Amino acid sequence: MFIEIGDFLNLRLKQMGILHLFGVPGDFNLSYLEQVEADSQLEFIGNCNELNAAYAADGYARINGFAALTTTYGVGDLSAINGIAGAYAENVPVVHISGIPPLHVVQKGTLVHHTLVDGNYDNIMNCMKEFTVAQTRLTPANAAFEIDRVLRQCFLDRRPVHIQLPSDITHVKIEVTDRPLDLSYPAVEPELLQSAVAKLCEVIGSAKNPALLIDNEASVFGVTSLLNDLSQKCSIPFASMLTAKNIMDEGSPRYVGTYVGGASQPNVRSTIEQSDCLIGVGVRFSDVGTGVFTHQIATENYIEIKPYALTIFGQDYPGIEIGQLLVELNKKVAPRKLIKPILEKQQPQVIDVPEQQKLSQDILWNAVADFLKEDDVIIGEVGTSNSALAGLKLPATAKYIAQPLWGSIGYTLPALLGSLLAAPERRQILFIGDGSFQLTVQELSTIIRHGLKPIIFLLNNGGYTIERLIMGENAAYNDIQNWHYTEIPGVFNGKHQYKSCVVETAGQLKQTLDMMHQFDGLTFIELKLPAMDAPLSLKKFASVIARFDYGDRGYEILKQRSQKIPYQKVISF
Repeated sequence: MFIEIGDFLNLRLKQMGILHLFGVPGDFNLSYLEQVEADSQLEFIGNCNELNAAYAADGYARINGFAALTTTYGVGDLSAINGIAGAYAENVPVVHISGIPPLHVVQKGTLVHHTLVDGNYDNIMNCMKEFTVAQTRLTPANAAFEIDRVLRQCFLDRRPVHIQLPSDITHVKIEVTDRPLDLSYPAVEPELLQSAVAKLCEVIGSAKNPALLIDNEASVFGVTSLLNDLSQKCSIPFASMLTAKNIMDEGSPRYVGTYVGGASQPNVRSTIEQSDCLIGVGVRFSDVGTGVFTHQIATENYIEIKPYALTIFGQDYPGIEIGQLLVELNKKVAPRKLIKPILEKQQPQVIDVPEQQKLSQDILWNAVADFLKEDDVIIGEVGTSNSALAGLKLPATAKYIAQPLWGSIGYTLPALLGSLLAAPERRQILFIGDGSFQLTVQELSTIIRHGLKPIIFLLNNGGYTIERLIMGENAAYNDIQNWHYTEIPGVFNGKHQYKSCVVETAGQLKQTLDMMHQFDGLTFIELKLPAMDAPLSLKKFASVIARFDYGDRGYEILKQRSQKIPYQKVISF
């Protein structure tokens, strides 16, 4: 059959489950956006800028599976590149469609706007190659093949891809087959697979203290239920990395906690580091995930399962796909009885706080723990919010979204837009600091424009608390201008009812949380907190990261220098 190139691309996006396209219009993608407008199943979501569009697509993909955004060549692409790089670092599959100048302009090197006016049309592609797993520039001759190739690579690697669509070919018709996009994994050689499974069965069966260490790739590649089955069948305790919050049921009797290297709880650390058969699933030993490289993993006892590779005690099994491996392993592995009892988890103490007491981080997160419900989507901005939420036990079916590895501040507000559109029926709650909020505040306008109803907690502590903890407690560079935050929803001119309020005491927090159980609409809560108040885990991490970043000598010199600086600015609410 014959179909226009833009329509064929849209058809393939829909076959990936993508029903919303984020982005910003520009003259080189308008012809493509006309085709999106004409498609009754695909909705364009206009963002306030391209960076926010990339963040929104990231949030959408974390709920929906895949996402897409469109920008215009050069200026739009480079504005979006930070969000695309974050999606690459965090294994988020996003399709980036760039509307580029007409094909004849590109081929002739004609000097046009939105370029460096040097005739070079490879520089943007070269930039995108660093942050995507597949790239293409479409032509009428290659479009049918290239669209499928690039989108399939997005599926296989679960990372961003980049498609350049010349403005003058979107309506050109090409011949395509009626076969759907191939969204299947390559089959593993049966003999190799069975050999690997047999070896795993052997080492698990002979181990005295096996354990599972699970990172975010387990969720990205959809194998968490298989890992739960393995843990249950063989009575294997499991821990999650800090970068894999709540991807497994934290209420499971086999869940021991979060592994953060030397910063782990003693029972978690002993379970992982003293295991004679530690199975790491998609684990990346980053500074964030290991308490700044304080992990002690015995390589001779370590089994590494990656999406397409397996290493058992140093022996490599290339080409083993993780899903097929775990399906076969669950069939063949012998059941085990629990040999070493898992320590009973301590229940958090309920503290009675006077209603007039000023709000603090401890008061806030103790209340939030009881406020969260099953099936919530909970989004934590880097800093005090993510640090505190990482230490809470979340409901089993709640989805947690954060960006702990790339850590781009301001990510979560646009990501909330994406997750809301992917699952509007779920209650969605954002915790974001005032500094981060100021970076991407415009996208609250888009949330309001589409009548979406999140709960937003703004932690107003007068600037960058996480940076103050690392360096510059009294430095002006960590200050920001204080806004009248609760007035911002009104500024964005929404037609739907919303509630906003300021919380300064424990009693006001309780009243506000109670109110939200009865109100169905956008809710914006400003929480006024002390500038240097933070979860204990963040305070410890900040001290360690400061010494890691500046060295012991540099840390001491800078600390002494900063303490001599008088604090000129008074943070007033």
